[in-house]
Amino acid sequence: MTLLIPDEYPKSLFRDDGKRLDGRDIYDLRPIKMEVDVIKNADGSAYIEWGNNKIFASVYGPREVHPHHLAKPDKGILRVFYRMATFSVFDRKRPAPGRREKEISMIISDCLEPVLFLELYPGTSFEIFIEVVDADGGTRCASTTVAALALADAGVPMRSLVTSCAIGKIDGKLVTDLSGIEDKAGDADLPVAITWFNDEMSLLQFDGKMTKGEMDTSLDMAQDALKKIYDMQLEALKRKYIKIQKDVQDMEVE
Repeated sequence: MTLLIPDEYPKSLFRDDGKRLDGRDIYDLRPIKMEVDVIKNADGSAYIEWGNNKIFASVYGPREVHPHHLAKPDKGILRVFYRMATFSVFDRKRPAPGRREKEISMIISDCLEPVLFLELYPGTSFEIFIEVVDADGGTRCASTTVAALALADAGVPMRSLVTSCAIGKIDGKLVTDLSGIEDKAGDADLPVAITWFNDEMSLLQFDGKMTKGEMDTSLDMAQDALKKIYDMQLEALKRKYIKIQKDVQDMEVE
C-alpha cells in the first residue's frame, strides 16, 4: 500500500483505462474477508479485512453495568467502544480516544440498537470493543458490519444483522466503497447502514456535494453493495457452525 499525504494526492482518481487507482470498476467492492470466533475469551467476536482495513470486534454480556447509575430498570443498554490503534494511520495518533472515536462509537451503537432485544435484559449491559489495527477509509462502515457479526457470534438475540457501506463521488462519478485516498480526495461520501428485518436505514450520513438525482442513484448503488456484504456475513456465520457440526461428527466416529 502506498501512503500519501494531502499535498501528494493524485490529480485524477481514475487511471487512463477508466478504472479506479486500485483497479476496481465503479461498482466494485474492495476485497472483503470475514471470520467469527477469533477471540476466545470474549462471548462473541469477529474479524474483518476490508481492503486495507483490519478490524477486530469483541462482545461481552449481558453483564452488570458499571457505573451502576447507567443501568436502566426496563431494558439493557448497549455500549460501543471504537478505538484506532496508534499505528493504524499514517500520522501516529494519540493513545487516548479522540472526539472522532467517541462520535463513531455513538454512531455504531445507534446503528445496532434497533436490531437488539434489549428489553429482555433489564439492568444489564452488552459491551462491544472495536479495535482498528489498520485503517484505510470506511472504518465506521466496516466496524458496524463486523460488530453486528460479533453480536451474532455471541448468540445475542437479534432481529437481523446490520450491514454498512459507503458510496462516494470522485472526479464527478459515483462509486461504490471508497478507499482511503478516494475518501480524502473525493467530492462526496455517503455512509449507509441497513437493518435487514425491516429494510430500513439505521445510518445515513453525508459529506460533500451531490445532486438529488445522484443521491437517489447512490442509495440504489448502496442497496446492491449491502446485499453482497450481507451474504458474506451470513457465510462467515455458516462456516463456524459447519465446522462445529463436522467436529461433532468426527468425535462420534472416534
